[in-house]
Amino acid sequence: MIRKSWQFVIRVLIKIWFRFGPNNFVRSILAGIIVILFFLTGIGLVLWSLASGMPDLDKLKAYEPRLTTRILDRNGELLQELYSQRRIIVPLDQIPDHTVNAILTIEDSRFYEHWGLDLLGIMRAVFVDIKTFSLKQGASTVTQQLARDLYLHKRRTFARKIQETLASILIERNYSKNEILEMYLTQIPLGHGAYGVGSASKLYFHKSPKELTLAESALLAALPKAPASYSPYFHPKRALSRRNLVLRRMLSEGVISSVQYNEAVAESLKVVPRVTGIPLGSAPYFTEMIRQRLSEEGKIHEFSYLTDGLTVHTTLDARLQEFAEIAVDSHLTEMQSLYRERFIKRSLSEICSTLYDSGSTINLAKALSDSVLIDSIFSERAILQVALVAMDTETGDILAMVGGRDFSKYKFNRAVQAVRQPGSVFKPFAYMAAIDNGYSPTFELLNQDVVLEMPDGTRWVPQNYDHSHGGLTTLREALRKSLNLIAARLVQEVVPPSMVVKYAHQMGISTPIAAVDAVALGASGVIPIEIVSAFSVFASGGIYHQPRSFLSVNDRFGESIVEYPVVRRVAISAETAYIMQDMLSTVINRGTGGSARWNYNFYMTAAGKTGTTNDFTDAWFIGFTPKLVCGVWVGLDDPQERLGQGYSGAVAALPIWARFMKMAYDSLGWEDEPFAIPPGVVKVTICTETKQIATPYCPNRMIEVFRQDSRPLSKCSKHRRIGKF
Repeated sequence: MIRKSWQFVIRVLIKIWFRFGPNNFVRSILAGIIVILFFLTGIGLVLWSLASGMPDLDKLKAYEPRLTTRILDRNGELLQELYSQRRIIVPLDQIPDHTVNAILTIEDSRFYEHWGLDLLGIMRAVFVDIKTFSLKQGASTVTQQLARDLYLHKRRTFARKIQETLASILIERNYSKNEILEMYLTQIPLGHGAYGVGSASKLYFHKSPKELTLAESALLAALPKAPASYSPYFHPKRALSRRNLVLRRMLSEGVISSVQYNEAVAESLKVVPRVTGIPLGSAPYFTEMIRQRLSEEGKIHEFSYLTDGLTVHTTLDARLQEFAEIAVDSHLTEMQSLYRERFIKRSLSEICSTLYDSGSTINLAKALSDSVLIDSIFSERAILQVALVAMDTETGDILAMVGGRDFSKYKFNRAVQAVRQPGSVFKPFAYMAAIDNGYSPTFELLNQDVVLEMPDGTRWVPQNYDHSHGGLTTLREALRKSLNLIAARLVQEVVPPSMVVKYAHQMGISTPIAAVDAVALGASGVIPIEIVSAFSVFASGGIYHQPRSFLSVNDRFGESIVEYPVVRRVAISAETAYIMQDMLSTVINRGTGGSARWNYNFYMTAAGKTGTTNDFTDAWFIGFTPKLVCGVWVGLDDPQERLGQGYSGAVAALPIWARFMKMAYDSLGWEDEPFAIPPGVVKVTICTETKQIATPYCPNRMIEVFRQDSRPLSKCSKHRRIGKF
């Protein structure tokens, strides 16, 4: 239609041109009209082209900025923030008037008077641009800046300026002034990755916007013009000068008094120290695990953790996390120093031995003083590593997690990703299999040598840690002393390996476990969090709780997207769980874990097990109370490297556990509580020799726990009253 109209106009103009012939005056008028028409047509085409690149109306009406996702602990404390742009929505009514006034005074003093464009400002800017042959003057209103940040690029071109103007008009037609201002105060870039006054006030002052002073508000208002150029970290003098300019403008506009001005100008910048690099936040191994799971959950529930401004409520307790990190650092810092010396001496001895065999000689003492040689020997592979997981025994909630020594260097989370041999901490699964199948803690086996089949098909003759041998030994005593020979014989003679494997999987172990004679000695690898969760079955009365890290994920408006309930199931009987609690209590009270009592003064009701693998490669301690289960692994990432002689679970791992548990109970004021005895368990005073019901004449007696249906029924047949002659 338009094309036909233009054709008609052109035909009419041509007829007029030839009708008047040589009349130059008429031809001049016609030429002028044609030029004007073509000029207007060109402008129209340019506007049409620019308008076609504008966002549609629906997009303008749906303001969805990229927001920061916040990961919180179970008590609401911030652990970490995830974002592509660090931005937090803050309602306008929660932003102080002096903050709003500071920004409007310097950026758009006539904001509430214009309709998206400040014509006086534009005329002034055009005059300056023409005079300087440049595009130095922006004259952009708040609405125009918002349009540019939301929908357009930031290159200074005339085309972008026209699009910015059109978008501003559309924004003003669809939003109120206060809505536009709230969006602007959320969207605006304020330097160092902070967008909006919410993030910027936290970044520069560790405050919420409502806590900002006038001087602090003026500094934020100074930044939109050029956040990099006025950075209070990189260019404090420029920042201070521009802040004071904002304050002078506010004074001249009458929005602050001279007293307020003088007080604010007298203040220094007072920004908090700048944090370099990527902030690790609290519990970095845990929050990285959460981030990875959020990525997976986002595909299911259709959200993006980088842009949607989620609030993620986790199970972690920041207080317990702090205790865990203190316990790890205090023990491993000292242990690392001792290990470094041993590692270097061992390495140099090997070097000396090699050189001696080749005909060269080297002085060990001199070599030890060679710092260059020492540094070359002590490589990253010689750094001691750690995994710690603490869980709530009633829910499976992960309360604390340490996945390594330094997340900035070692991203590998050993708590949930490492597969390590458990050594003796696996023994309770074999004992539990026996107890669950009718055997009692008084059942005896011979403490003598056995030959075991290994997962690789080889044969092995294990030894006890102290190389001891003996006669008949009860299951309780064998577990207390962590006797390898009894555990091995238990699998060979009482509970087959396949049964032990079945129980282990039933209690949450997912890794492959070889059903061989050596299974009770922890020959197959496990994941730390899984074996800690399995020990929690003992503490919770036979109930397995799936480890839980999330409580809920909420959207930017606080509405729940997904909630994560406790997942539990019965794994073993309550009777078996209690008997194992009681047997494992002996380990801490007077067994291999006894130093938790006499050295670290942790006297709450507790049970646990030490673990050490061949050649002191891995050290473990897993222990629990009725409230809390915690497991610690210490070793080196390279399984070819070993901790060294003497670094057993009781020496390398237990101190971390004991310090953590003591801090938790002392600091949080938790009361001691006993393990609850289920109805199917009885306590019987027995003779330590015959394991029968003790009589008044038995010289040595003890209280033992039994299932109701397997308790001893007869009195001691050895120690009875002798009749008179």
